[in-house]
Amino acid sequence: MAIQTRTIEYKDGDVVLEAYMAWEEGHAPKPGVLIAHAWRGRSEFEQGKAEILAELGYVGFALDLYGKGVLGASREENSALMQPLLDDRAVLQRRMHLALAQIRKQKEVDGSRIAAMGFCFGGLCVLDLARTAADLSGVASVHGLFAAPGNLQDERIKAKVLVLHGWDDPMATPDQVLALAEELTKAGADWQIHGYGNTLHAFSNPAANDPAHGTVYNPVADRRSWQSLQLFLAELF
Repeated sequence: MAIQTRTIEYKDGDVVLEAYMAWEEGHAPKPGVLIAHAWRGRSEFEQGKAEILAELGYVGFALDLYGKGVLGASREENSALMQPLLDDRAVLQRRMHLALAQIRKQKEVDGSRIAAMGFCFGGLCVLDLARTAADLSGVASVHGLFAAPGNLQDERIKAKVLVLHGWDDPMATPDQVLALAEELTKAGADWQIHGYGNTLHAFSNPAANDPAHGTVYNPVADRRSWQSLQLFLAELF
């Protein structure tokens, strides 16, 4: 069957957001997977993941955290787009919940079977969604950031958690990995962390090639992490 796609507009106050959804033709509603973007914004990378997930029998929903058509073109622009949401995690969490509400409204989606995954900054976003005790099946962080938000305390994490992490990632150090494990344990989460040796940040992105910045594609870690993600989704659904 053919893969179908469409864009979906929704709002956070006056900010217009636009998601990209992909699914395979068919009548029965399918499990949905939110895809939270890296610091650049919703790009062809996340849209491609949505289409691959559709080929696997899910509905891929590449969400938008910045605003319709907003996409950084440099490190400086990307950082300027991301930083306000890092500074105000309540806004970040609200936009994640808006995306969760939107995917549940789609007729192609089984609203009782939803997961979320995210890359880099998006990994932090899906962890924050879980940290709010959101009602969804699971979240997967792929070379994500781990810093806990300051606006939540003692929330129980309902979603299962998968963390796919490059051990040499300068943006998420071993100490931060251990802190995340302690946080998830305290929150009562069903969690697993997979660490890939000799692997830096952005290991799943073929365009990553900046050793000085700590971002380098690693095809072995990319393959292994994608296999682990598929097993995780199969377990959830």
